[in-house]
Amino acid sequence: MALTREHVVGTAVSVLRDFGLADLSMRRLARELDVQVGALYWHVKNKQELLVDVAAQLLGDIPPGAPAGTGPDAARAGVAALATAIRSALVPVPDSAEVVQLAQSLQPAALAPLTGLRDLLETAGIEPAHAAWAQHLVLNHILGSVAAEQERTRLAAAAPDPSAPGGPPLGAEAFAWGLEVILDGALPR
Repeated sequence: MALTREHVVGTAVSVLRDFGLADLSMRRLARELDVQVGALYWHVKNKQELLVDVAAQLLGDIPPGAPAGTGPDAARAGVAALATAIRSALVPVPDSAEVVQLAQSLQPAALAPLTGLRDLLETAGIEPAHAAWAQHLVLNHILGSVAAEQERTRLAAAAPDPSAPGGPPLGAEAFAWGLEVILDGALPR
């Protein structure tokens, strides 16, 4: 089978899912694909470009965001639904928050759901001049929530002692509450 960019990115996503970002090196990827490292650079310019494509694939099944209805309330509900969908796509993939943050910094237009998030925030009533700031705030909440839940899972697997300190669970319920607090502050009803 001929090596394609899609195959390279798909394999990189598999390595990330199975082993995390620390093990997603170009050498490891070449070994998984049974090619020389140089062959990868025919398909991706560098690891940063690869990670942008990995992030885009992780978010690829999420529609970019459309409110179910019209008006600011529907858009607000769309923001919550899209933010929850992004979080749900990332939680099962180790280090996905870091990959998406990097991709957002390098090439924000490559991540359609994040662009959709900004558009929904504008539709919900955020001034266009502040929409990027609101998107940044919501995205940081999503990625922080993902990273915190993944870290708790890692720690629990390493030391499954139920009496170990760790604070309250930081799962989907805590995420939803925090998102509502953010939206209440940014988009008063």
